[in-house]
Amino acid sequence: MKPIKFYPLLKSTLWGGDKIIPFKQLSSKAENVGESWEISGVPGNETIVKEGDFIGMSLNDIVKEHKGRLVGEENYQRFGDEFPLLIKFIDARQDLSIQVHPTDEIAHRQGKERGKTEMWYIMESDAGAKLYSGLKKQITPQEYKEMVGNDTICDALAQYEVKEGDVFFLPAGRIHAIGAGCFLAEIQQTSDVTYRIYDFKRKDKDGNYRELHTKEAAESIDYHVEKNYRTDYTAQPNRGVTLVKCPYFCTTLYDLDSPMTIDYGSLDSFIILIGMKGEGKITDNHGNIETFRAGETLLIPASTQSIQVEGKIKFLETYV
Repeated sequence: MKPIKFYPLLKSTLWGGDKIIPFKQLSSKAENVGESWEISGVPGNETIVKEGDFIGMSLNDIVKEHKGRLVGEENYQRFGDEFPLLIKFIDARQDLSIQVHPTDEIAHRQGKERGKTEMWYIMESDAGAKLYSGLKKQITPQEYKEMVGNDTICDALAQYEVKEGDVFFLPAGRIHAIGAGCFLAEIQQTSDVTYRIYDFKRKDKDGNYRELHTKEAAESIDYHVEKNYRTDYTAQPNRGVTLVKCPYFCTTLYDLDSPMTIDYGSLDSFIILIGMKGEGKITDNHGNIETFRAGETLLIPASTQSIQVEGKIKFLETYV
């Protein structure tokens, strides 16, 4: 099986900006693109293969046909025909709502299929762009509800001014919000369970406030306070640097300017490569060659034993 590229699903939103289309070098005339769903098996939003042996097929169709050869035997036993990760680029021209996602356990209690853990890798964002991640002071569930009611919930949240290369891990239960000017890559569990906590009293195009999920969110929030919610790491040229390792995904940063072989012989999983900067060439152990550049996302099947990466390129690698 060869590496697979998909057509992105571009999502125009009220808060979307103008960074995604030029970053991905697309000819689309879509405006206010807030999200590009790069690899998705979400029902109704499946990405479609753009070239090669599986051209025109959806990601879910390939999973059903090739099972463990594509996703890994253990992953197929765990997730079945559903692809376990959703990869996005997000460009926020305006502040997004403050939200939280439940854990799998809490989601099950609330009648949902699963929760959502995710991470952000910050790309070239606007000067002064900020985001919220986590609580900066201890509050109780009752105090949380009162602060949402009197518009002071932001006073309890840790806010960060961001720069390119910043990483934020968002385990289920951590309150968060993407701020205006942020441009980032998001890796998440395949789940659409989002509880909106606060939306800055904004109204939609019809003059209505968007629905809040105060009760469900109160049950889902992790009220533990940490000193720092930014993931600290030291980038190293021509070496993989681990950013996140959790039960749902493992993500590594590579910044290469010389050829490198990455061994996947002992890994029972698909691999996703997300281009951040530059361009290069990927050659797998079967001799398949694929170009790869910033703005592209590549799915490497689990049957692949190794790849060689050539060129000057920075990318994220993630797998389950």
